[in-house]
Amino acid sequence: MPVVSVIIPAYNAEKTILETIQSLQQQTFSDFEAIVINDGSTDSTVELLSKIEDSRLKVFSYENGGLPIARNRGIDRATGEYITFVDADDLWTPDKLELQLAALQQHPEAGVVYSWTAFINEKSEFLYAWSPLYYEGNVYPELLIRNFISSGSNILARRQFIEKAGKFDPTLKSAEDWDYYIRLAALCPFVLVPKYQILYRRSSQSMTSKVDVMEKYILTVTERAFQAAPPDMQYLKKRSLATTYRFLAQLCIAHVQDDKGVKLASQKLQKAMRSYPKILLDRQTLRLVVKIGLMRLLPYNFSVNFTQFLGKLLPDSATKRFKLGNQDLV
Repeated sequence: MPVVSVIIPAYNAEKTILETIQSLQQQTFSDFEAIVINDGSTDSTVELLSKIEDSRLKVFSYENGGLPIARNRGIDRATGEYITFVDADDLWTPDKLELQLAALQQHPEAGVVYSWTAFINEKSEFLYAWSPLYYEGNVYPELLIRNFISSGSNILARRQFIEKAGKFDPTLKSAEDWDYYIRLAALCPFVLVPKYQILYRRSSQSMTSKVDVMEKYILTVTERAFQAAPPDMQYLKKRSLATTYRFLAQLCIAHVQDDKGVKLASQKLQKAMRSYPKILLDRQTLRLVVKIGLMRLLPYNFSVNFTQFLGKLLPDSATKRFKLGNQDLV
């Protein structure tokens, strides 16, 4: 039996799947199985995978069911003591499995480990990485506020806690990973590997570009989470909603690139401040207020260029150098 099961949902992933598999093959820890769930792909995903000679790679094909169902099918197929997930367009640094596994072995009380996430573009070029967070132990309150784990390609979990948490909710078309992390955090402590090890791909086709869909399902997960949360955690709901609306405002600017996007961002940010006025004291919020204000006052193209210049002058995220195999991502 392999020590780790890596579950890879894949739907029409011909452009990125080989790079994702390569990042697994470059792992310094090698005792794992890679379970690809082909979720009804109609492109050359399966053909490309069939040419890979690696006994650890297992491919199972199903009719399209969506990302949560694909992950659940992978869980059903997994035989490892530990389970992790990586989407078919994301990458890991070579030490991801080794260091995450070591962290769980060094902290037997913990059931889940996570690392920091960096963001790359469609060409696998580094975009940015948020400033590091250090949440460990009982992270349940922090996860009620926001999904600081950032993506579904991050955690490594002990099998018994995956089994206790149950399956990913197939009715969720977004935020299903956040919903799952909240349920895990209610069961066990988390531990952190304080390194940027997850390379999450931002693309025009990604779920993070579908603002309306994300809003619907993030709010669904929020309501469900606080219905299950104990009374002494209910005060966090307003802060959670504010964080959600601020995040949606950022998405509006990033993906609806015209005056309509600026107007929508302004509306979302106002909802954030009404939900939890203290969010205005956060540096991240203040920067967003200034950015939206400039974009509303100045011609759109000029304001975009000016705010990009300010972003380089006063960065709000960490810039790191990442090594992926022989390639440097800066």
